[in-house]
Amino acid sequence: MAEYLPILFFAAVFILILAGYPVAFTLGGIAVIVGVWVFDMDFFYLLSLRVYGTMQNFVLLGVPLFVFMGMMLEKSGIAEKLLETMALLFGKFKGGLALSVIVVGALLAASTGIVGATVVTMGLISLPTMLKRGYAPTLALGTIAASGTLGQIIPPSVILVLLASVLNVPVGTLFVAAIVPGSCLVLFYALYVIVYAQIFPNRAPAMPKEEVASFRAIGFSKEVIQSFLLPLLLIVMVLGTIIGGIASPTEAAGVGAMGAILLTLYKRKLTIKILSEVTKETIMLTSMVFMILIGATAFSLVFRGLEGDKMFLQIVSESQLGPDGFLLLVMALVFIAGFFIDFIEIIFIVVPVVAPIFASMGIDLVWIGILLAINLQTSFLTPPFGFALFYLKGVAPPEIKTKQLYLGVLPFVFIQIVFLTLLILFPGLLKLF
Repeated sequence: MAEYLPILFFAAVFILILAGYPVAFTLGGIAVIVGVWVFDMDFFYLLSLRVYGTMQNFVLLGVPLFVFMGMMLEKSGIAEKLLETMALLFGKFKGGLALSVIVVGALLAASTGIVGATVVTMGLISLPTMLKRGYAPTLALGTIAASGTLGQIIPPSVILVLLASVLNVPVGTLFVAAIVPGSCLVLFYALYVIVYAQIFPNRAPAMPKEEVASFRAIGFSKEVIQSFLLPLLLIVMVLGTIIGGIASPTEAAGVGAMGAILLTLYKRKLTIKILSEVTKETIMLTSMVFMILIGATAFSLVFRGLEGDKMFLQIVSESQLGPDGFLLLVMALVFIAGFFIDFIEIIFIVVPVVAPIFASMGIDLVWIGILLAINLQTSFLTPPFGFALFYLKGVAPPEIKTKQLYLGVLPFVFIQIVFLTLLILFPGLLKLF
């Protein structure tokens, strides 16, 4: 019986999470119950040291700062203005509105790193416009949902910060490695929209020439600079200081948070109400992340105390899966788990278990981090339980059917699966630049 305790322990946590119990308290509660039952209370003296070590983790300080930066850009209306400007900029092309959604989705991803916020923002702003302009609902819904999930892979992403912490790899290294895959996904999305618009021009029409001309006649350059270049400059400053080695990710996150405040002030959108809302939402999201982290720390301590990590390593070695087989198994597990539980829980539950096994096999953990990020992004989109689908359905007009949403995201899911496969087969794609 004792030899099966790690499996039963892991399964109990997973089942309770699927049943809807709070993740943080499930992880911590089950860990305490099993730990006291198998060991004793003295065993948990080590827990305080681990929690204190987490509190001292300078990298994790970047999480609330990046969240604050993204929330400020969203609440201030800068994101909305950016989308309007890009829509008119690309409006003369067939599929131009969809292309603008992809570009803005990428920029918001680079500024927020929060899938839920990006999908909801894009859905509220762009979906009614796209439907009004005669876009096929499936194309509009798929483009918005897929673009909103780019926050999973395009740095500076919260998920990349957390993955770097769990995998014990430099955040800056993971950010640099994510630039090429993130850019490639944006390109693939855009190519799909362009091809779709050429095949079905009536389902992705261009904006009326008169409307585009009137926009260009009234301060076109100034509008583009204010709406596009300033947020882009902020993103470049944040990423540039990290990649250039000028500042640590945490310091760059501080620059980004202050830059978002100054940008909002420049746009005359900074109010006590907005500052209060952004601060509250940042505190709530950050508290959720760190509560889960503390619960996951207790889970990890007990799991290793039960020698679960050694048992998994033994199972893998005896199964003769090899590095490739084990990688495919983990990718499939994460993909399926992403249907049911949030990426934060997956990072803190699954990744600490499999990371040492990958390391023992000599597999590059930076590469693993990128594969996991893209995999989790894909599961966000996959019917029937993709979280991005729920976010978008919640803000979509009543006439939008769930079937239309599912059909709309399937081409983008296919694109991501193909791209993930390419990254697995050709790891060198991460080092194109």
